Amino acid sequence: MTHVFFHCANAERVYLDRAGIDVEDFAEAHQRAAQVIQTLVSNHNMEDWRTWTLHVSDEEGEEIFLMPFSYVLGRLH
Repeated sequence: MTHVFFHCANAERVYLDRAGIDVEDFAEAHQRAAQVIQTLVSNHNMEDWRTWTLHVSDEEGEEIFLMPFSYVLGRLH
């Protein structure tokens, strides 16, 4: 089990996850990252979230992977 944090950032702002969650493996961390993005988009204002990126890191602060919000939301046409 690994404790991971989901930090969100764009060119202007950063939201830090100070609590994090425990995940069993990389696949669960990836699934939870997509859920975090969906939750943020559905609970906040009308901002265009496609410019945001989710940074997933471990307890030591090492980045595990990045997930652009556009990966979950799709691209504007």
